[in-house]
Amino acid sequence: MLLILLSYLGGALTILSPCILPVLPFVFARTGQPFVRSGLPLLAGMALTFALVATLAAVGGGWVVQANQYGRWVALVLMAFFGLTLLLPHLADRLTKPLVALGDKLSNKAADGERSGASASFLLGVATGLLWAPCAGPVLGLVLTGAALNGASVGTTLLLLAYAAGAATSLALALLVGGKVFSAMKRSLGAGEWIRRGLGVAMLAGVGAIATGLDTGILTQVSTVATAGVEQKLIDTLAPRNEAPAGGAMMSRTAMTGTGTGTGAGPAMMARRAMAPAAETLPVEGKLPSLNGAVEWLNTAPLSAEQLKGKVVLVDFWTYSCINCLRSLPYTKAWAEKYRDQGLVVIGVHAPEFAFERNVGNVRKAVKEQGINFPVAIDNDYAIWRAFNNQYWPAHYFIDAKGQIRHHHFGEGDYAQSEQVIQQLLEEAGRKNVTNTVVSAEAAQGIQQQSDMGQVGSPETYLGYDRAENFASPEKQAANAARQYTAPARPALNQWGLAGNWLSQAEQVTLNQGTGSIVYRFHARDLHLVLGPTKDGKPVRFRVTIDGVAPGNNHGTDVQADGSGVINSQRLYQLVRQSGDVADRTFSIEFLDPGVQAYAFTFG
Repeated sequence: MLLILLSYLGGALTILSPCILPVLPFVFARTGQPFVRSGLPLLAGMALTFALVATLAAVGGGWVVQANQYGRWVALVLMAFFGLTLLLPHLADRLTKPLVALGDKLSNKAADGERSGASASFLLGVATGLLWAPCAGPVLGLVLTGAALNGASVGTTLLLLAYAAGAATSLALALLVGGKVFSAMKRSLGAGEWIRRGLGVAMLAGVGAIATGLDTGILTQVSTVATAGVEQKLIDTLAPRNEAPAGGAMMSRTAMTGTGTGTGAGPAMMARRAMAPAAETLPVEGKLPSLNGAVEWLNTAPLSAEQLKGKVVLVDFWTYSCINCLRSLPYTKAWAEKYRDQGLVVIGVHAPEFAFERNVGNVRKAVKEQGINFPVAIDNDYAIWRAFNNQYWPAHYFIDAKGQIRHHHFGEGDYAQSEQVIQQLLEEAGRKNVTNTVVSAEAAQGIQQQSDMGQVGSPETYLGYDRAENFASPEKQAANAARQYTAPARPALNQWGLAGNWLSQAEQVTLNQGTGSIVYRFHARDLHLVLGPTKDGKPVRFRVTIDGVAPGNNHGTDVQADGSGVINSQRLYQLVRQSGDVADRTFSIEFLDPGVQAYAFTFG
């Protein structure tokens, strides 16, 4: 009940957000008509459609999102037509001439307040619900991410209905007040015709705003009411977050669902630590759960737990922009190659952290570039993740030939011990002449080279407002709004800041216009930054400096010695690799083109 109340209050706050503006003309088009037979059905249709589409989008995969895009365009056409009928009644008569009889009948019934009037209003609400894209503040972000993590359920739909009902309540109040104002204007000025035409213009403007993306672009940047802060206070008061275990990094995505504490777009926690060594006699930790639920398989036909009986299996949970996953990848690939002929099957389960990692094309490209030849399950709906009750990237689960989980390891490190587990399970399965040597990936280069952990004095740092820490620009980071920022003049160790006009969102910051930069005072051999080009895929040029000068021999694999580079895909970029003594340094990256998306710093 507490979570439903929180969702309802979060929805009610959307009336204060500029993202509600594009749908207001459609709502106010019903002013002057009986609220119960006109306004209420419209709001009900809008709320129900939003809840349905949001539920499907959260749990149904990419095809639902694409289908909804088609639905939005159909709704836009219907809304544009409705706006034209208000603005140009004579044009509407000519366009609807084949159906004029039916139109007259419906119009008469609507004017008389009969049942079909309520039905027409409900259908208008359904169309409006397809167009409505409210700003994803903390409350809605938690609800949607919880739905993605935990799958479809009655609870998910109830939370989304509560959110939509809250928004409908605030819109209903606005409609009631607006109706009284409009009635007064009609009585005093006789301006009914001009009001009707004004509503038509407003509806067409709303259609234009939605069609061009202004409803989620410019309108989110002109907000004068910071509802995100109010929502976050509600979350902290009614559903306080748990603390992360030692050595883990909190995602802050699932406080609404009770599966952890944690957006965005992702699972509950990430491990950056090793577990205690396994005992010599490996215990049985459970059965290999179902591998159903992957939206796609790469490098293989779909695999099942039954098919894998008789094989020793290593299940590796990873995501392609996770530096810890990339550094463990040389070992995973080596094991797959070394023990394939003796019965080992390595399965990579790609569970996305950021929204762009849900794009199967991005994952397929990363698999090819990283030389991954073993099977990869695309776990966009976290079905396999939940089946294992997993919470970490990277996570390795070792399964014997009987289908029993016998060992697990979270995070980087302990590679020799993990390989010895593989050898023991192969011997138990009756394999002969299993080697007792272990592989070494010391020769790995670039991003996959093992970190110098003794020199790492900077933590993983997220830039989106949902998990941002140590932000040091003089201006406070604004949620879902564009703001001009000034870089901190003398950032302390592990402080960072922005310069230029940036839009801060839950899991990323986007350079809104012109040029801009990010600065970070760090201590580590390597500095990485997860970046993406513009939303339409245009490359973004950048220039890196370390302590104010070009990196020279300290440049990363994605940067030239003069500090120049280009962002052409959504991935992790290695920007600094110090060749000499590691010390506190001030890193700066200047973006020469707008539209770049920046997600998180990692170090090694």
